[in-house]
Amino acid sequence: MPKMKTRKGVRKRFKLTASGKVKRKKAYLRHILSSKTKRQKRHLRKAEMVAAVDAPAIKRMLPYG
Repeated sequence: MPKMKTRKGVRKRFKLTASGKVKRKKAYLRHILSSKTKRQKRHLRKAEMVAAVDAPAIKRMLPYG
C-alpha cells in the first residue's frame, strides 16, 4: 500500500491536539490592525478548536497527524 499524501495547505493551518481535536488560528489579525481595538486583537491571538462538523474532513487531509 503506498503512503497517503498530506494536504500541505491543511498541514500549515491546523494542528492536532493530544486528545485528537483540531486546533486553528483565528482570522482578522493580518492587516489594517490600527482600526481594531486592543481587546479585539488580544482575543484573536488565542487559538481555537475547529467545529465538530468540520473536524473529520480536516483529519482525513492530515493522515499522519
